[in-house]
Amino acid sequence: MRKFLLICVLVLGVGSADAQKFLYDVDFVMNFDNREINHPYEPSRTLFGVRLSPVIGLGFNDSIGGTHRLMAGISYVQPFGAKWRDCTVTPTVYYQFAAKGFHLNFGFVPYDFMTEALPDYFRSDSLAFAYPNIQGVLFQYGSKWGYIDLLCDWRGMMSADTREAFRIIAGGKFRYNWLYAGGYAQLNHLSHNAGTILGVCDDIVINPLVGVSLGHLTPLDSLALQAGYVGSFQRDRRAEKQWFAHGFHADFYLSWRFIGLRNELYVGDNQMPLYAGYGTLLNQGDPRYQARIFNRTDIFFFLIRRSFVTAYAGWNLLYLDGYGLSHQQQVVCRFSLEPLLQYTKLTKQERLATRKSGVKLRTLTYR
Repeated sequence: MRKFLLICVLVLGVGSADAQKFLYDVDFVMNFDNREINHPYEPSRTLFGVRLSPVIGLGFNDSIGGTHRLMAGISYVQPFGAKWRDCTVTPTVYYQFAAKGFHLNFGFVPYDFMTEALPDYFRSDSLAFAYPNIQGVLFQYGSKWGYIDLLCDWRGMMSADTREAFRIIAGGKFRYNWLYAGGYAQLNHLSHNAGTILGVCDDIVINPLVGVSLGHLTPLDSLALQAGYVGSFQRDRRAEKQWFAHGFHADFYLSWRFIGLRNELYVGDNQMPLYAGYGTLLNQGDPRYQARIFNRTDIFFFLIRRSFVTAYAGWNLLYLDGYGLSHQQQVVCRFSLEPLLQYTKLTKQERLATRKSGVKLRTLTYR
């Protein structure tokens, strides 16, 4: 750690000494996820654990209005009921430059930096908890009209034991009053390793969408509806097989004070035809998108809802065509130190307003 701080000082020495700041943050998540499953796409199981992600570093503002940060830390994931040897520790090391709406992030970058959480068909909630960082780059631009996010996640280096794997995702929305339009696109690639495993798989997805956000026009804290087309192309080059899939996806979300509801509907073809053979090595999304019809209804209650901490309990009803209902119970708590430091500087009226926000979680996409 001393070596890291020395490097930070040398790299950031281009700024004036009195402008340099020592930075730190801590992110905490407790995730209880009990899945009572009645379909073949995933097993019944309980995911229960905590994730602690501390980072430290240095930062400064340059003479033309840019902000520079160099940060390092870890994400420590510990399942309940397991020994400490069963934990996983992954690095968080990144450089960030921000200026005039642009954010450029390089390294092991938290997915939480994204403007909005990725849709479930790109990133399942279980992988989001266990693997919190982008391994590569995240470019962003935002303004009052909307945003654009572009990332490259290099999740597999070619070696004797590991297959080369990466994906590039672009997403964004253009907003006008209560209406918005945008979408997502993904290029996902799984190659062979340096040993005995051969073959290359491709996974291309596009999802144009439109939506409305009406919370500010109602007594509700949030009210949003969006819908779009999901089209994908998957290919297993070694098997010389390819698949095209088409579907309709709709998402409805509302929240008021301490209660919330989200309903997600997918109707169409199997979006992950290679999941049975490759699993999460290729497809990082929710495996339930293999079903022809998939509907998920989340009913949740906020236990705490502030800008720096959010805790909620939820009951999710999952319907998959041909398999009836499954159930999922969740209790999630998320705390971030940096928003807390900002919260302490607010007036009493401004603090009350944070009850309508909260730390970004899956069910708070439309906050």
